[in-house]
Amino acid sequence: MPAVQQALQRLEREIAVARQGKVVLLKVVHGYGSSGVGGDIRIAVQKRLRELSDGGQIRGCIFGENWSKSDETTWRLCQAQSGLKSDPDLGRRNRGITVVLL
Repeated sequence: MPAVQQALQRLEREIAVARQGKVVLLKVVHGYGSSGVGGDIRIAVQKRLRELSDGGQIRGCIFGENWSKSDETTWRLCQAQSGLKSDPDLGRRNRGITVVLL
């Protein structure tokens, strides 16, 4: 299990690699926390992704708890990329993931 700082460094590396590969969408699996109440890594990753989004470094992110067809942003993305409609996490309110739009 990585420390928070290690997890954030890995997040930054994976975003950079995805950009180099012209990837436009990532699903980050950060987990929910070993205690089941939301861990430090999840909180730090979500905070960092918000910062990247606010700073224009990523187009946006959808946290797993919002990754549902009933969420307007998610639904628009699913309409634009129909393959996402079959994502196994869609509609499951999985707080252990975040979808990142690059």
